[in-house]
Amino acid sequence: MINISQSTSTRPYLVRALHEWCTDNGFTPYVAVLVDETVQVPREYVNNGEIVLNVSFDATSGMQLSNEFIQFKARFGGVAREIVVPMGRVIAIYAKENGQGMAFPAPAPTPTEAAVTVPGTSDIPPEPPASSPTGGTRPQLKRVK
Repeated sequence: MINISQSTSTRPYLVRALHEWCTDNGFTPYVAVLVDETVQVPREYVNNGEIVLNVSFDATSGMQLSNEFIQFKARFGGVAREIVVPMGRVIAIYAKENGQGMAFPAPAPTPTEAAVTVPGTSDIPPEPPASSPTGGTRPQLKRVK
């Protein structure tokens, strides 16, 4: 019998599947990431604690989509940067051209997140969670052009 509490998260599998679907259909896959101290991205491009990344093969080099991380190199303002995103911080993946994709529940804040300030993000105020009719929070997908 399988213990459900120890099963692997579906998020990395869905991210890989939607990345492949976008690529196969000629779309540009974008991921929205909730940034914290575990995410390695250029902090100057973080907006309201989030960053949206073009993860197409044309925009990246050395792309790795593992169960734990999305890792690649990309150019920001002409400068090559190493990007590392824990899968748990991915809050959406979608096609730039038509917005089709999937949003994921935002990860629960860790106890250290409130106490740790990420270098270069002290000017980024935390965004309040969106309330659902049932009183919980739900992820929101923003389309960035």
